[in-house]
Amino acid sequence: MNGVMRMVFNRRSALAFAAAAPAAVARAEEPYPSRPIRFIVAFPAGSGTDVRARVFSERIAADWGQPVVVDNRGGANGFLACEAVARARPDGYTMLFTANTTHGSNPAMFRRLPYDPIADFAPVALISQGQILCVVNNDLPIRSMRDLIAYVKANPNRVSFASGSASSRAAGELFKTMANLDIVNVPYRSNPLGLTDVMSGNIQMMFCDTTTALPQVRAGRVRALAVTSRVRIAVLPDLPTVEEAADLPGYEMLTWNALYAPARTPPEIVNKVNAKINEILARPDVAERLRSEAAIVRPGTPDDLGRFTREEIEKWRRIVRDANMPVE
Repeated sequence: MNGVMRMVFNRRSALAFAAAAPAAVARAEEPYPSRPIRFIVAFPAGSGTDVRARVFSERIAADWGQPVVVDNRGGANGFLACEAVARARPDGYTMLFTANTTHGSNPAMFRRLPYDPIADFAPVALISQGQILCVVNNDLPIRSMRDLIAYVKANPNRVSFASGSASSRAAGELFKTMANLDIVNVPYRSNPLGLTDVMSGNIQMMFCDTTTALPQVRAGRVRALAVTSRVRIAVLPDLPTVEEAADLPGYEMLTWNALYAPARTPPEIVNKVNAKINEILARPDVAERLRSEAAIVRPGTPDDLGRFTREEIEKWRRIVRDANMPVE
């Protein structure tokens, strides 16, 4: 190639590069979000966490003009959902919408996890806290927690409690230990499935999240005896706490929902999603909906959620120990 031809070739290459460079930069710096977002939910469709995820996915999609797909990966104690998000690209387009099972109780209940709840995730936003209701089948001659305790003692080895989440099981196990009762846990893949068997009479009782249990309590399909928080809830003001109704000082069990991204997700994306979650939490219709489900709104920063997660892991270790739950 002679000098003139080389100069022409180099000039054309430079012009082609110059023309392509802005497009490449534009693609690299596209504003977030520029394509669909996926919320991987660690529980099956119809669970309390799933219901909460859909409330936020719909509003984020409407505000940002991009679909927010809810992808349910229930079962295996949330392991599948956590692994999927931990291995996803840290670009803000795959996030984990979860509950205290994956980032609170699992580290306390399992010696080994296929994910690290701290190192594998970037905290985005704590969303809400909730309570659990102690419910029994309507056909049982039980109207109070004291009735329940007396019934269990009169029927040794004959009373079972359903559980469809770590919180559900721990609430039952803690009650069993503190009240010195002989009741057997029957695990389910989700709380709705367990509650269905309580309503049918296949299982006598359950500690179930309020999002799932309240509609059935209000419809008269199951009887609520107490709430697991230390104070009564506004939506059922006449319902006592387990602590007061069963005379078990110190009894408490709370649940929560939060959003996490893969570790190393850019802080500007994390902060943008956090700001949107907090803004949605402040909307009257969302706040009212959460209140109607006895949920407590918990806006805050990503750092707040990081601290909260560490505190919850330590709290759950105490709960597992106090409830004499086996560590697998």
